[in-house]
Amino acid sequence: MSRFLFVSLPLFGHVHPMAAVADALLRRGHDVLWAGSESFLRPLVGEQARIHPIPLRAHRGQAERGLDATRSRWEGYIVPHARTTRKGIEAAIAEFTPDVMVVDQHAIAGAIAAHAHGLHWVSVAPTTMELTRPFRHGLPRVEAWIQGQMAAAWTAAGRPGEPPHDLRFSPHGVIAFTAGALAGAPADLPSNLRLVGPSLATRTPDPDFPFDWLDPARKHVLVTMGTLSMDIAKDFYQRVDAALAPLGDTLQAVVIAPDRTLAAEPGPHVLVRRRAPVLDLMPHLHAVVSHGGLNTVSEALVHGVPLVVAPIKGDQALNAEAVRSAGAGVRVSFDHIRPGALRTELLRVLDDPAFATAARGEGDRLLAGGGAEAAAQLLEAHHQ
Repeated sequence: MSRFLFVSLPLFGHVHPMAAVADALLRRGHDVLWAGSESFLRPLVGEQARIHPIPLRAHRGQAERGLDATRSRWEGYIVPHARTTRKGIEAAIAEFTPDVMVVDQHAIAGAIAAHAHGLHWVSVAPTTMELTRPFRHGLPRVEAWIQGQMAAAWTAAGRPGEPPHDLRFSPHGVIAFTAGALAGAPADLPSNLRLVGPSLATRTPDPDFPFDWLDPARKHVLVTMGTLSMDIAKDFYQRVDAALAPLGDTLQAVVIAPDRTLAAEPGPHVLVRRRAPVLDLMPHLHAVVSHGGLNTVSEALVHGVPLVVAPIKGDQALNAEAVRSAGAGVRVSFDHIRPGALRTELLRVLDDPAFATAARGEGDRLLAGGGAEAAAQLLEAHHQ
């Protein structure tokens, strides 16, 4: 039996795939400890999971776009998160004495702590945001600035000199929860990277979700723009509402959004929920309208559900282009698509079976990576 310490940012899309890997390791007889917020992690990792509690530094969303979003993400969240969690992670190391640390690519305090204690550690990439290092190719000054942010976090932790390497990429190995077209060009990927595809596991059921509301005679659409984009997505949601308004005879839509996000009281064919059991919904869906987050895109594709993708920031444009290129959906403008055009694109995806066929094909390529079980096997190999 080996001991694995998991460190993640407190973000749903980061914890969910790591939790599936943790479950796979537990089934194989290993010991797992999480270092993080008890209140945030417990609903996601289960009542039986072991957690070394660290105070939560919540992510409050980002209004910025483009390079401003990169600056905000690093200065306003990633680096402060590292500073506030490092001592707690080191306390977890002292308590648990892990054999291997499993560290979210952007939870750089985990990387710093692993170096400080001479531990074997593996990076996991829950998104493709910087997996292919796009800044290295097109924006070297931005890449240099990010390196400076990591160096500042390294120095603040009392470590001498410069970080020995990019803290986002462990020299011991990198596991990415993607594959196929979503992974980008192989030549751009780190040499020690392993692509395992989406890491999916059974999630806590939502007994309050009204599955009996779904009419089997109509098609079903999910609309979700991600928890981190609620502050800038209200206008898009209102355009979605207008696009859906005339379609009540033929479809039903589940819209994941805060209360009072839509312009007016939605029609009876639109169900607005703050949260929804997305994986449980997928077998009922015929299309997904999304911002292009990796988890949402991957979950749709492995269920053969085509997408309408309106990317906002980060890796979402890369994921949207991969979906479009694979024929598994369409890409639309988050800022400029009007309700009529959005309705036309949604109906095109719903009515042309070629989109669902392509989605199933791309989903098969994602599943071929092995998911959580493959990741657990790779982690086991790091302590053999």
